[in-house]
Amino acid sequence: MAKFFPFQFHITDDCDQRCIHCYIFSEENDKPIITMDYEDIVKIFNNCIDMCERLDRKPFFTITGGDPILHPDFWKVLEFLKDRKIPFGILGNPFHLDDEVCRRLASYGCRFYQLSLDGLEETHDYFRKKGSFEITLSKIEPLKKAGIHANIMTTVSKTNIDEIPGIIEKVVEYGADLFTFARYCPTSLEKSAQMTPMEYRELLDICFKLYEKLDGCGTNFSLKDHLWTLYLYENGLFKIPQNLDDDVIYDGCNCANGHLTILPSGDVYACRRMESKVGNGLTESIYDIFTGENMNYYRQYEKFEKCSKCELLRFCRGCPAVSYGYTHDSYSPDPQCWKEV
Repeated sequence: MAKFFPFQFHITDDCDQRCIHCYIFSEENDKPIITMDYEDIVKIFNNCIDMCERLDRKPFFTITGGDPILHPDFWKVLEFLKDRKIPFGILGNPFHLDDEVCRRLASYGCRFYQLSLDGLEETHDYFRKKGSFEITLSKIEPLKKAGIHANIMTTVSKTNIDEIPGIIEKVVEYGADLFTFARYCPTSLEKSAQMTPMEYRELLDICFKLYEKLDGCGTNFSLKDHLWTLYLYENGLFKIPQNLDDDVIYDGCNCANGHLTILPSGDVYACRRMESKVGNGLTESIYDIFTGENMNYYRQYEKFEKCSKCELLRFCRGCPAVSYGYTHDSYSPDPQCWKEV
């Protein structure tokens, strides 16, 4: 059976929030708000489907923005996916969700809806919008009632690192189906939110022990950050398999391996979390982009300054986007990796 190939498709920049750490609106950069026409969305879908057919993969789309529900043809977009039996999930805001909208999302086949919590109430509302914390938690129930997985994602930095255990307990209290976190990627070279390697390792240790304590609570905990692999390896919970092909990348960062991001302009990125444009899906074949030279730039594993010397190279590689955020070089050492090589 063919494996899924995930696409993150930003259909609009339009959004109800102006989050401090947003890739679109951070630093008051006055970028124009772009919304892709429905006809171009269909063109992108068909381009992605063609790529998957040529690679013997099945497409999975994560529809996002901005807030995708603000796209004027949002429901037509979902109808396209439903008619072609293509699975999808949504990354969006909580503000336009109610029981009726959640039931409608479910009727089109929405697998999950990911919401964000970036701190406890005061911190989250500072990052995003006053009142957003309580509104976000209140939308877990209608999503679950409609049969849609309610996922919670946190962006962790030095600003909110001490609040992560409290966030975990809060999302469990409200019955979220999944919780995960990823690290903040600066959009400039500022370092005020940078955690030290040992601060981050301590967070992983605290969270892992809390996850064990909460096992069976009904909320699943995804170990999204690839530095979890290092943590598990050091604790004997991950072992490098024997007799592996030296030329194969088995796990770790999906940049240039098994994921693509498409923006409302049609630009294709190797990773949305850093400047990594590799082509444009409205003017080029996405198959050619994925297999082309621009993408190969991100496949030079021997260029990883630190990871190339590590036995976990083919399973981890930390987060090149975080590295890029602090140095503008995705191959520079992960700033939160504590391993000595």
